[in-house]
Amino acid sequence: MTRAWVEIDLGALCRNGAAVAARAGVPLLPMVKADGYGLGGLRAALALESLEPWGYGVATTAEGDELRRGGITRPIIVFTPILRTEIDALRRANLTPALGDPAVIESWARTGRPWHLQIDTGMSRAGMAWNAVEANRDLLARAAPEGVFTHFHSAELADDSRDVQERRFDSALAALPSRPSLVHAENGAAVERRAPSRWSLCRPGIFLYGVAGIEGGPLVPEPVVSVRARIVELRTVPAGDTVSYDATWRADGPRRIATVPVGYADGYRRNLSNRGEALLRGGRVPVAGRVTMDMTMFDVTETDAALGDVVTLLGREGGEVITVSALAAAAELSPYEVLTGLKLRLPRRYASEEAPVAAV
Repeated sequence: MTRAWVEIDLGALCRNGAAVAARAGVPLLPMVKADGYGLGGLRAALALESLEPWGYGVATTAEGDELRRGGITRPIIVFTPILRTEIDALRRANLTPALGDPAVIESWARTGRPWHLQIDTGMSRAGMAWNAVEANRDLLARAAPEGVFTHFHSAELADDSRDVQERRFDSALAALPSRPSLVHAENGAAVERRAPSRWSLCRPGIFLYGVAGIEGGPLVPEPVVSVRARIVELRTVPAGDTVSYDATWRADGPRRIATVPVGYADGYRRNLSNRGEALLRGGRVPVAGRVTMDMTMFDVTETDAALGDVVTLLGREGGEVITVSALAAAAELSPYEVLTGLKLRLPRRYASEEAPVAAV
């Protein structure tokens, strides 16, 4: 009997992708980097094949190589800048780099393989500066990119930053010797806020995995991931006794304490100590004391909990749900950190339902 696990609903993943594609009106370039945001990059990509995306986005050569070995034949873009020493590895795996450094562009051009030009319009993280494209016209004429893109730094916010970045992107596009056939900029949040897309492709990321970019927005993703664990011990703690390290939780009367075999080594963060909650038998139970490396304790006094009962630390149980966003807020973390932390140790269970194909 498995004591703790992560459940991933691949049907929900695909329905989220279909919703983004329908709103954007253009093909998808799903991001499956960081091992599919902690949920399994190859499994996510194989499921998303039903939506017939243009290709996939990863962060490293190793991630792209895993997709190739797993049977993915569509284009795969490596979005993190590469060094010239990595060119042979990308070429062998038939991966497409996102480039911005002129010297690396010159080197890659010798391979004759496609590449995408990354334009920095304000993220200040990677890519050729939007106002440096004119100075590199000769290079970009000799080594014409297949695609060109930028990255919005605050697509979730209702401010003017996106408009500023799009004006800069338009200026960069106008400075190119010729406009590539593929132009992309939007993540899921950008499509939530404004649609249909004016570009060639849409790059959804965390929305696919069940996290909305805009609370109360036009698109509501289905939950994709759940974390569940069985109660492995129960004890009654008398009034005045404490639970876990540093004695931060003290019983105000006789309390029943359940131990589940999930801790911060499994991605259930220590910040959830004395503030997180889980679902059990149709109700909510609070974390009691510090989350430890391998175990977390819950106050189950108000339930009929028994050994072996399943506790849901993240996800849906019956009519109740703990979303990734809610768990992240309780832990004072980004939802991205919560998801990617789930790849640490827990085994994964995949569920799959037939998903609709987006009409684009």
